[in-house]
Amino acid sequence: MPTYAIELLRTIEDHVVHNSLLPLDPLDNLAISLALAGVAFMLSVAIGRPCIDFLRARGIGKQIRIEGPEGHMTKTGTPTMGGVIFISTVVILTIVFNLIGRLSMLLPLGVLIGTAILGGIDDRLNLVGGQRTGLTARFKMIWLLLFAGIGALVLYYPLGLHSIYVPFIGRYEIGLFYIPIAILVISGTANAVNLTDGLDTLAGGTAAVAFTAYGIIAFLQGQVQVVTFCFMMVGALFGFLWFNAHPAQVFMGDTGSLALGASLATVAFMTGQWLLLPVVGAVFFAETASVMLQVAYFKRTHGKRLFRMTPLHHHFELLGWSETQVTLRFWLIGMMAGLLGVALAVGGPV
Repeated sequence: MPTYAIELLRTIEDHVVHNSLLPLDPLDNLAISLALAGVAFMLSVAIGRPCIDFLRARGIGKQIRIEGPEGHMTKTGTPTMGGVIFISTVVILTIVFNLIGRLSMLLPLGVLIGTAILGGIDDRLNLVGGQRTGLTARFKMIWLLLFAGIGALVLYYPLGLHSIYVPFIGRYEIGLFYIPIAILVISGTANAVNLTDGLDTLAGGTAAVAFTAYGIIAFLQGQVQVVTFCFMMVGALFGFLWFNAHPAQVFMGDTGSLALGASLATVAFMTGQWLLLPVVGAVFFAETASVMLQVAYFKRTHGKRLFRMTPLHHHFELLGWSETQVTLRFWLIGMMAGLLGVALAVGGPV
C-alpha cells in the first residue's frame, strides 16, 4: 500500500480515537471526506437490500397519483420510504466516526433527521390500500416552517451568520431579515426537491450533484465538517441510486426528498452562498417554477395550460421523451448548473 494511503488511514484512526478532527492539511481533510464518501456508498448499498425487503414485507408501497402520466401506474406498490437508506447511512457514519463534535455538523444532520421524520409520517399515511392520502399540505408546511425556523435561529445566533454574498460584488449584512429569508428558503427547497422526485433517480442524482457543488465551496472556505457532511451525503445517495435506477426497486418518498431539500439549503446557508441555490439547484428551481407558472396561467386563462403537465419532467414525458431520457438530460443540466455555481462562488468572496 502507498505510504500516503497508510498515513491517511492512520489519520482517520487517530480522529476516531481522539474524538476530534485533527488540524490537518486541507488536502488531507478533503481526502478523509472523500474516503468517507466511499464508505457511505458501500454502507448504503449494503443496507439497501435488507431495507427494501423490510419495506416490501410490511406493504409499504407507493400510491401513484391518478392524475399523473398513465405509464406511471405500473409503479404502484413499489416500496417507498427508501430515503431511510441514505439518511441512516449518514447518521451511522457520523456516530461511528465521532463527527458530532461541532454545531456545523450537528445542524445539517438535525435538519436531515427532523424533516425525514416528517416525510416518513406523510409516506406512512400515503400507502397503497390506505384510507388517507398523506398529511394535508397546510399541516406539512407548518412543520416544515417550524424545522426551518429552528435551523434559521441556529444559523443566526450560535453560528453568527446574517449576511448575503453577491458573486463578484461582495458581502452585505442583512440583520434580522436573514431569519425569515432562511426559513422560506429552507422550507421552499424542501418542497422543490419533493416536486422533483417524480422519476427514477431524478431527485437523488440532481441532489448528489448539488451536494458535490456545495462540498467544493465549503472546501474552499475551509469548513471541514460541512465538506464531510456533503460528501457523505453524495456517497450515501449514490448507494441509494443503485436500487433506485430505472426501473426502481425503491422510491425515496417524502422521507428522503424533504430531508434532502432542507439539508441542502441548510448547507448553502452555512457556506454563505445561499443566493446561488437557484443556480446549483437549477433543476429543482425549474420544477417548482413550472408548477407555479402552470397554476397562475391556468387561473389567468380560465382553464388553459402552459405545460402539458407539471412538474416539468412530466411535460417532457408527454412530449415523447422516455423516462431515462428525461432523467439523464436533467442530470446533465444539473451538472452544468453545479459547475456554474462553483464558478460564481469562486468569483465572489468565499
